[in-house]
Amino acid sequence: MATTEAVTRSRGSFPWRNYYQLTKPKVVLLITFTALVGMLLSESGAVPWQPLIFGLIGISLAAASGAVINHIIDQRIDAIMARTKRRPIPSGNMDSSHAIAFAVLLALTSMLMLWFLVNGLTAILTFMALIGYAFVYTLFLKRNTPQNIIWGGLAGAAPPLLGWTAITGEVTTEAFLLLLIIFIWTPPHFWPLAIHRHQEYAKAGIPMLPVTHGIPFTKNQVLVYSVMLLAVSMMPFFVHMSGMLYLLGATILGLGFVWHCWKLWQGDGIQHAMKTFKFSIVYLCMLFALLLIDHYLVFFVPAYMG
Repeated sequence: MATTEAVTRSRGSFPWRNYYQLTKPKVVLLITFTALVGMLLSESGAVPWQPLIFGLIGISLAAASGAVINHIIDQRIDAIMARTKRRPIPSGNMDSSHAIAFAVLLALTSMLMLWFLVNGLTAILTFMALIGYAFVYTLFLKRNTPQNIIWGGLAGAAPPLLGWTAITGEVTTEAFLLLLIIFIWTPPHFWPLAIHRHQEYAKAGIPMLPVTHGIPFTKNQVLVYSVMLLAVSMMPFFVHMSGMLYLLGATILGLGFVWHCWKLWQGDGIQHAMKTFKFSIVYLCMLFALLLIDHYLVFFVPAYMG
């Protein structure tokens, strides 16, 4: 059985699920959702179908390509860490050459689709985000600075802005504000996970903040960023991008996130780290859902925005 499997792999045949896992589907799903929200928020009425459909597919394919490249570059680190050692490449279920070909195919399809079926600005910005995550973050920032997740998070914050430009063909204040929310959200989202896995990052030689500056300092930063995020999340209301429903919901969600970060800060060691990490994902999904619900309330309640 093992010999047959090895021969099959040597001929370049891998189960589709290995290719699927290389794309980090849960991450891509969140990226696609935030890009969709950016698209729908960009218009007061119906959104044109062509940039909506092909924009979503193109942005998602680019995100998937970046994920595959991340797997290729990080395969040595992934083999060391318990959280990632079962990924397709370190586990031996996929080889680098096939993963590289898959990443190139995804990226090329994404760029052609965005350039010819959406618009050039979205194609260029998506390509920049792909390079920023797959190479600038993964190859340089992640391995050289404890500020990696801050500046590397800029590429990860781009999807709602990309969604906005896919529909409008321009970058506006509102689109940048959506990017800013995710940019500020990223450190208090990721650092709790880094706290929980700090020993593995230390073993792999990755200078994550808990490794270089210690867990107490990282907890302080998580709490500070959660308060910053609460303030930034109010901005859509103050620039008249959203109404009272969003303001109320964002306040409740933001205070809930601050509470989790405070619990992490005042706890011992890694206590409450994973609960904070998991809540951060729920927070972002619900916040962007609120933006969308609030946006469409105008159509059902004409007096909603005054």
